Amino acid sequence: MSIEHARQHFPALCRPRLPDSHKGSFGTVGVIGGAPGMTGAALLAGRAALMQGAGKVKIGFVDDVPFAVDLAHPELMLERAEQLLRSGQMTVCVAGVGMGLDEKSLGLLYQVFRATFDMPLVLDADGLTLLAQGKIGAGARNRVLVLTPHPLEAARLLDCDVAEVQQGRARAAVAISRKYDAWTVLKGHKTVICSPQGDTHVNNTGNPGLASGGTGDVLAGMLGACLAQGIEAAQAISGAVWLHGAAADLLVKEGTGPIGLTASDVLLAGRRVRNAIVISDS
Repeated sequence: MSIEHARQHFPALCRPRLPDSHKGSFGTVGVIGGAPGMTGAALLAGRAALMQGAGKVKIGFVDDVPFAVDLAHPELMLERAEQLLRSGQMTVCVAGVGMGLDEKSLGLLYQVFRATFDMPLVLDADGLTLLAQGKIGAGARNRVLVLTPHPLEAARLLDCDVAEVQQGRARAAVAISRKYDAWTVLKGHKTVICSPQGDTHVNNTGNPGLASGGTGDVLAGMLGACLAQGIEAAQAISGAVWLHGAAADLLVKEGTGPIGLTASDVLLAGRRVRNAIVISDS
């Protein structure tokens, strides 16, 4: 982890909090997903958003709310997805994590696009697979859209083979960004980040410990939190990817992983990294 690298390239992530800050200063992240059997995906994204400093985090579950409170993190507010989307209380939406792939999920994704015209949207996991089916389009947006595919999801979005994506990762990221007028975070070894205009760069943090279930959900939550805090898109997106990888690198350096590294480990380490790079105001 290079603190100086972070301060040079992501200064907005390194700003100290003002003494008169309050929870409204740091946005509200809404997470849409967590269908039955996949509630953990939404919880991981929500917990990651908390650890990256979102003022409030709400989780909208696809079906009935599975429990009254997340006992590990009672700060999370839990409700049904439709209720959250109607509330108008989100600053940023993270959607698709454990959403499911049935017709109900497709209808919910349509509602997500309608409700988030004027707010940043991070679309991950099942949301990407549903988008790739071509039954629904992201449509015109007034705010940033971030797509976070792994290579198989990228292949679906481009209707090509995974091998083609991996043989030209930057080219694939550009194609996705231009097709959907979105930021693309093409995950994997040396994650490629591409702007809607087709400008790309490669992230150099991270290690094979991230090859475990749930780490992508954590990244989605981190992206949502950085955007919710009003950080300009280029720094928020690239910075969140850097933080995610730097958290995994810190854990391996300390002896946790790469084998057996968990998504929960990463979201907690991500908080440590974020605080380490903040510039002291003393």
